[in-house]
Amino acid sequence: MAKFIRRLQKIGSSILVSLPIEWVLANKLEKSDEVELETGSGTISITPTGSSKPPKEVVIEYPVSKEENISADVTGAYLLGYDIIKIKGKSAISIEDRERIRGLMRRLVGMEIVDEDASNVNVQFLLDATTLSPDKILKRMSSIALGMFRDTINSLTAEDKTVLQTIPSRDDEIDRQYFLLVRLIRSAMVDKKLATALNLGNIDILDYRIAANLLETAGDTIVELANSVQDLSTAKSELRRFYSIASEIEKIHEKAITSFI
Repeated sequence: MAKFIRRLQKIGSSILVSLPIEWVLANKLEKSDEVELETGSGTISITPTGSSKPPKEVVIEYPVSKEENISADVTGAYLLGYDIIKIKGKSAISIEDRERIRGLMRRLVGMEIVDEDASNVNVQFLLDATTLSPDKILKRMSSIALGMFRDTINSLTAEDKTVLQTIPSRDDEIDRQYFLLVRLIRSAMVDKKLATALNLGNIDILDYRIAANLLETAGDTIVELANSVQDLSTAKSELRRFYSIASEIEKIHEKAITSFI
């Protein structure tokens, strides 16, 4: 991000400031074109009206280096807000890596394979980010985590504990929503128009990032708890204490989410 210093000039009753020529040329602006001004706490941002950013695109060379793996590279590009991810191979993409890419499409909300051949795979983010809601994504994560926790605690007294087998897949859904929210708020950090559309300030972005991370960690912890409960044998007196503690945890969780949102 470039920084420029400008001196204010007064002409008549108006205060003028010149725009950096590099920015004007990059946005293909001319005399009489309109720009949108947005003021904040001690700040002002200028955006060309009617402008639409071209989709962010990244190319991943295949095969990747030994220190990397295709799953991490694609996931990283997704979290950084790239709309188009092109995997270009110097040779044919292996069946194993192709399956890894397909598996990622199920893990990364909004990403789809739009074109592929023996040595290339192109994937694209097909959702309109401005229609997404950080609140709804966070509520979804919270609801899943709370349901996982309740089912895990209730299984302590249940003879049939098959519900515990669903816990890992439900945690996967928390991860999906977490990745989507991280992508969304990272994109909002560098795209003022998106941040405005989502009604997110810098402090909001930080808060959502922390809250999402806590819920994602909660999901992982509940998976560990479910694994421990599977073969747990506990006296009734201890169960009553567990339920009392679990009830308090539920209340704290619900109050925290309600207060945050």
